[in-house]
Amino acid sequence: MSSPGVISDEQVEILINDVLEQHGYDFTGYSRASLKRRLSRLYSLDKHVSFAEFRYRTLNDEVYFKHFVEGVTVNVTEMFRDPSFYRLLREKILPSLNTYPFIRIWLAGCSTGEEAYSVAIILKELNLLHKSLIYATDINPTVLEKAGNGMFPLSQMKNYSENYIASGGTKDFSSYYAASYSLAKFDTELKAKMIFSTHNLVSDRSFNEFQLILCRNVLIYFDRPLQFRVLQLFDQSLENLGYLALGTKETIDFSPVSKSYKRVETDKVWRKIG
Repeated sequence: MSSPGVISDEQVEILINDVLEQHGYDFTGYSRASLKRRLSRLYSLDKHVSFAEFRYRTLNDEVYFKHFVEGVTVNVTEMFRDPSFYRLLREKILPSLNTYPFIRIWLAGCSTGEEAYSVAIILKELNLLHKSLIYATDINPTVLEKAGNGMFPLSQMKNYSENYIASGGTKDFSSYYAASYSLAKFDTELKAKMIFSTHNLVSDRSFNEFQLILCRNVLIYFDRPLQFRVLQLFDQSLENLGYLALGTKETIDFSPVSKSYKRVETDKVWRKIG
């Protein structure tokens, strides 16, 4: 018997297997420690009287299941997060793609879209946006809806503007959005170069060939075998000489694809060398 608000290891296994069978969402390769933490938090916040009730609602209530996915997946993001990474994108990675007639970028695990808009702003400033397309994907349809709206809290703009400047931006950041009550609505010119769609890194296949794939701070929530599977998916999706960008605590070292890649400087970016 688990204590109130805490999901047992056995209940975690029951629930994620049920979810896979009922909804087709595969969380079996997620790190058990972080998954257990997030499930326990959801169980406690939603004041379920028993695990049986929690399980029943997750499996049978479509509206609640959307809420479940949002609670289990991690949606922490901000514009120009880790400015030194965006400076590298601006100064080295994206300019090297200038020779391509068309640039395809996959942003996997895009959450509410702040990273997609950050990349689009840099592309615009490098005069590459007109020949680029950003495929922004996430497992969670609720956050994708928010991303597609292109509206973020106005209260975050000071922080985002500071990140933008630290990443090498020189324009007035406020020129990219219009204030509407408590929200900042970003230019439709940026959004026009984005395709938001659901994609499950665990179970879905490659859907295009890209020159740049960004998947930052997603793999840390997966166990090692699943990380390797996802890296192989990225390898299948990346053109030769394309770039793969991961988060600060993520690496392709020791993975089956590592021999085909060369690290770009000291940052978490690798180039596919075949």
